[in-house]
Amino acid sequence: MDTTYNVKVWKIGTRKQARGTTYTVRWTLDGREWRAPFVTRALADAFRSELVSATRRGEAFSLTTGRPVSHQSGASAVNWYDFALRFTDAQWARTSGNNRKNVAKALMTTTVVLLRAQPSSFKPIDVRRALREWAFNTKRRDSAPADVVAILRWIERNTLTMAAWEDPRKVEEVLNALATKLDGMPGAASSAKRNRRILNVAMEYAVKHRILRENPLPKGRGTSPKTSSAVDKRCLVNPAQAGALLGWIWQRPRGGRRLHAFFATIYLAGPRPEEVVAMRVRDAILPAEDAEDQWGELLFHTAQPEVGKQWTDTGDVHEERGLKGRATDDTRTVPCRPALAKILRDHIEAEELKSGDLLFPGEKGDLLAGSVFRRAWRSARGKVLTPDEYASPLGKRVYDLRHTCLTTWLNNGIPPAQVAEWAGNSVPVLLATYARCISGQLKDLQKRIEAGDDLADLYGGG
Repeated sequence: MDTTYNVKVWKIGTRKQARGTTYTVRWTLDGREWRAPFVTRALADAFRSELVSATRRGEAFSLTTGRPVSHQSGASAVNWYDFALRFTDAQWARTSGNNRKNVAKALMTTTVVLLRAQPSSFKPIDVRRALREWAFNTKRRDSAPADVVAILRWIERNTLTMAAWEDPRKVEEVLNALATKLDGMPGAASSAKRNRRILNVAMEYAVKHRILRENPLPKGRGTSPKTSSAVDKRCLVNPAQAGALLGWIWQRPRGGRRLHAFFATIYLAGPRPEEVVAMRVRDAILPAEDAEDQWGELLFHTAQPEVGKQWTDTGDVHEERGLKGRATDDTRTVPCRPALAKILRDHIEAEELKSGDLLFPGEKGDLLAGSVFRRAWRSARGKVLTPDEYASPLGKRVYDLRHTCLTTWLNNGIPPAQVAEWAGNSVPVLLATYARCISGQLKDLQKRIEAGDDLADLYGGG
């Protein structure tokens, strides 16, 4: 049974704190204590009176929410699992593959917490996989294999109703799970914040469709983990290290010269890897061979992030998208320095590429796989860097080549607005990300400060 008549209502408790006095109503259901804090005694008295009146009427209390049944919203009539499927389907068509994958992960963790009991006939890993890969994947759900269907039917029968969200303890349990890894260790703050944002959208969806009266997630400062977008200076690659890493890749027997040009483009022009993957030969406007001291231009207008074929509408591993943070069909032009222009021109000639071809194709002429260039980069780090450098964040991700390029531009005095334009960022995002990496300008700034000051009066001067 989800209700009880075994109710005891206690006197109002008063607690004085620096931020004011709190008045707490306490009551028990079958021995389990419930609390409701209020900022004024009048509000606490009114709420306590409602509880006492409900007990005198012989009304049942919900063991899930702690409130009289008459206080419940329509949440008790809706199964969480069913709601989560509805929410997934509502979001699917208007979100990217990566977002779909993140929604599935967040709903998977939430659903495991909202099970009435842990399964005895299925392994926990199989339950999580069935939820993440099948239940919360609109495209694949109807084609789930028989063993997955059996797991999902069990989950549907054993999931709490949406009334669980009216229990603050259960809300806290879900939020803790979303911020914790499977081994019990705290997850990355960015992951916890992303999961919480997804869950917040789900709760707003429930409110909009009148399943919940209000969003149950706590609000205000301090309720969400703090994250920082600032780049760790230790990940930046200096010119000598970059030369050694790219040199090793150039000598790699299998596709080394193609990958060398790929990494050089990120290091010297600062695009995102998924933007470079999508480039066509015609997007590289290069000077003639007899004008090696001239600059060229690189045009970026498409990105091909790798998200997994089960999350894309086309069934392809990559998903074609517009540029990040820009309107559909928007473009971005980045200057191509002479050294990079020569690398790209030699690469195009060696590969015998045509204007409409991919600038950096995979071995079969298709899109370059992320697993290929990431594996090559890991191998280069292992062969070139010292053991201490390899264990450090130094160039650990291919994306760190972009971080290095943008940092170099800023440190060389390129105005932030121009760097932001070339990088495809806003100025505030650029400065928040790279402010800690800007160096070499301290003496100039000190001179500017001193030039505007007249400190003679401090020493009694005239």
